[in-house]
Amino acid sequence: MDRGGTPESPAWRVIDLFSGAGGMSFGFHAHDRFTILGAVDAEIGKPSTGFGALDCNTTYEANIGLRPESADLQVVDPADIASRFYRRAGYDRIDVLTACPPCTGFSRTIATNHVRDDPRNSLVARCASFVRQFRPRVFIMENARELLTGKFRVHFDRLQEQLDALGYDVEASTHVFTRFGLPQVRERALVIAAERPLQPRTLDALWERHRVHPEATTVRRAIGHLPALSAGATASSDPAHTSTHSDGITLRRLKATPRDGGSWVDWVRHEDAASLLIPAMKRSIQAGTLNHFCDVYGRMAWDRPAPTVKRECSHIGNGRYAHPEQDRLCSVREMAILQGFPSTFSFKGKSRKNMYRAIGDAVPPLISFQLAHLAAWILSGERPDLSKAILPNCHIIENDLVESTAPRDRQLRLFNAPTAYCSTAPPE
Repeated sequence: MDRGGTPESPAWRVIDLFSGAGGMSFGFHAHDRFTILGAVDAEIGKPSTGFGALDCNTTYEANIGLRPESADLQVVDPADIASRFYRRAGYDRIDVLTACPPCTGFSRTIATNHVRDDPRNSLVARCASFVRQFRPRVFIMENARELLTGKFRVHFDRLQEQLDALGYDVEASTHVFTRFGLPQVRERALVIAAERPLQPRTLDALWERHRVHPEATTVRRAIGHLPALSAGATASSDPAHTSTHSDGITLRRLKATPRDGGSWVDWVRHEDAASLLIPAMKRSIQAGTLNHFCDVYGRMAWDRPAPTVKRECSHIGNGRYAHPEQDRLCSVREMAILQGFPSTFSFKGKSRKNMYRAIGDAVPPLISFQLAHLAAWILSGERPDLSKAILPNCHIIENDLVESTAPRDRQLRLFNAPTAYCSTAPPE
């Protein structure tokens, strides 16, 4: 049987489920040993929006070169999906299956997730049925850290149990992606499964005895070179360097926020504090619980990694998404670079808001390129050169890699400890 990765067929074949704008696929697409056989995404923003609302398949097609199938993976028969791809390509098995089901139901930032099990969480264990159908040699999943650490970890446990029964060994762990060069404090769960007798590997193993220079993961390094931009404007040199228009109270709040890392907490000292602060902020100050939502209306800091870029990053009221100096939301291109997209990545679609959402939802391509090298290591048994796992046209380069003599456990403590922007103490 033709299985890819051999002299007769040099490309290992990949299928991407819940493919979004192509964040996971792009890393494999950029690796010369892999070919993307197909992808699936229903483009559903939230249950109430229905199919096609996100329009992310257009962006995927523009960058990967094929259009994802539109299907609801909650209900579609895995055999039907397999037949579409295999009938088209003439294959009966793949080498890598990636699946990144929605993480919204796991995220600790949504209050209801602490008490209610979101129906979308069941998609995690359902991925085992696609593994059973496709029989990949390697299976990769990325999700919120709460997949492994949260109240509803049972969904991962069910997935792991089924993968074990299918003949796969599983490595699952959480990581702060800053450790791997992302200029953002993004903590995520990674599940790597390999069909026996292959051995699963981890990104920690890929980075063993190496680290990235801290200056390479700052906002300044990532986006400081981009031209200045007015709110609501689009740069003539790059249609993705475009930002949401701000006016009225939103603009007043932004102008009242100190440059380079300020937040709404600083408004307490402002002469217009009474009108700038919303009732929830005033209650938070009185209760001394500023960290509950201290990042809203905040500015990024030049010399620190960005905070987590989430799917709601299209408005400064949703998080610390304002430019460190300019009075505007970070542009689509800036947000994409902070999310590990290469500067050459093209964003398509009718809505700028959807572009922001596609970025926040994505697996950072800078990370997926490393996952592609990890998969190649599992499939071939040959350890990759870490310097070759740095995605071209991103903010970091080979010279940013630093050999480290620190013990591995100390490296993990240093890099897997995200630093909060906000102080727990209210302003005096």
